[in-house]
Amino acid sequence: MFTMRKILLTTILLVFIILPPSFLEATTTQNPVYVLTVDGPIVPVVADYIENGFKAAERDGASCIVIELSTPGGLYTTTQKIVTQILNSPIPVVVYVSPAGAWAGSAGTFITLSANIAAMAPGSRIGAAHPVSIEDDSAMSEIQRQKITHDAAAWIRSIAENRGRDPKNAEMAVVESRSFTDTEALNANLIDLRANNLNDLLKKINGKTVKNFDGTTITLKTDGPIKYYPMTSVQKFLFAISDPNIAYLLMSAGILGIILELYHPGAIFPGVAGGISLLLGLYTLGTLDAQLSGMLLVILGLVLLAAEAFVVSHGILAVGGIISFVLGSLMLFSGNQMGLTINKGVVFATAFFMAAFVSFLLAAVIRAQKRKVVTGIEGMIGEFGTAVTDIDPKGTVLVEGERWQAVSKEPIKKGEKVVIIGVEGLTLKVQKVKEGGNESD
Repeated sequence: MFTMRKILLTTILLVFIILPPSFLEATTTQNPVYVLTVDGPIVPVVADYIENGFKAAERDGASCIVIELSTPGGLYTTTQKIVTQILNSPIPVVVYVSPAGAWAGSAGTFITLSANIAAMAPGSRIGAAHPVSIEDDSAMSEIQRQKITHDAAAWIRSIAENRGRDPKNAEMAVVESRSFTDTEALNANLIDLRANNLNDLLKKINGKTVKNFDGTTITLKTDGPIKYYPMTSVQKFLFAISDPNIAYLLMSAGILGIILELYHPGAIFPGVAGGISLLLGLYTLGTLDAQLSGMLLVILGLVLLAAEAFVVSHGILAVGGIISFVLGSLMLFSGNQMGLTINKGVVFATAFFMAAFVSFLLAAVIRAQKRKVVTGIEGMIGEFGTAVTDIDPKGTVLVEGERWQAVSKEPIKKGEKVVIIGVEGLTLKVQKVKEGGNESD
């Protein structure tokens, strides 16, 4: 036993002596590269996702964090939060605009330039970072637009200067809404390199030295394992409904469901599903900084459409509801920063469908009001029965298998056919079926 233990210890000692230190270091100190993916608008759930990813990377001792980015833009306040996280991260951050054809538009430009290393895939583009949507800034005054633009320009200049990038070209992306291809961005000193894919990127930046905002320098080691950090299921769901068009459609579907429940009380499912959809839509629109006035107009449209079922207005309330709904929809993101907006085609298509839906429900209600009553005691008028006893003037009749007290102005003999002509309490008014008449008359 002693001999075997001695042989084992000798073998372990020889392994440590023979193997080079670089091998031992590689097997014991390789830190992971954390990869986060953002593909869509920059909304609050994205900021939460990035914050959680940064914390996980710090706990795991990651060598660097790579954010694969493709976005048309997003919220100004959310962009500020993400940029602040990147600038103050103790772990080097690499923003990689990918895949090929991706766009770091508007808010994405600020996020990309704030990284320690900015990279782009072939065929991608960056820029058009004007902080107010050109299409929907009519609700803002000229002074408001200038203030926001100047503030954004100063902010992006500050970011570019501190990251060693060209502040003038960065400012042009804001003031003139200029866009750059990946090659143009590299030549304009807005990014550090181009990479075909993630592996190519990690090879190119391995060994590079970067400086954090606190002045510390770090040499990147990106040959370690790659660890993808995905969104949680809840974050994926919230991100999916954070698209302004999807949030708007959720709200519209909720309105239709509630209207259907009001027109047909007791259906239950349309009311429940509509209430959930409406609340989800309103919550999402709230997180996207939708205009409160627009949301109130949309809700007013709902109230007017629902009131049409209870008030005889000859369609005036319904028309007013549709107008209020359309105006509110167009106002939801008027003056929105960073380009979030609802497609006008979606707005008008939804309004048309809603008008057609309400018209169909109103027509159904009108037809129901004109239809003969077929339930309850009143629904028995016109039904045929048989006299069970002589009726003079009172007696008993059999109608649809049930015995009823009956009265008649003329004598009716037992067994003769009768027709119900009225109801008084629980007594039926009947008359004898004329000779030659039948139940189908």
